[in-house]
Amino acid sequence: MPTLRLAIGVLLLRFSISQMDVPTRQSYTMAVVHPEERSAAAGITAWHEQSALPSADVCRFMFAKPRLINVPFFIAGTLKIVYDLLLYRQFVAIQTAEEEFR
Repeated sequence: MPTLRLAIGVLLLRFSISQMDVPTRQSYTMAVVHPEERSAAAGITAWHEQSALPSADVCRFMFAKPRLINVPFFIAGTLKIVYDLLLYRQFVAIQTAEEEFR
């Protein structure tokens, strides 16, 4: 970013939209899963956040090479998009109890 103000603005914008899917995902998952399976479903859907932690070691080596410095960002973005699309595909045809009564 060329200026500090622009960098702060973009960072705040990113913070405001980066986790928009979390409450929606959690709410919809709890609505379509049987009550006795909710704990397991919450753990499985939240697993992706912890699964990225080991990749920090791999990214450290990429950041050390100027030629590869942008690769971790593309990998992270791609994984996030794939995750969101798979989640959408899994739940698009499922109706919640509230939707069935309409």
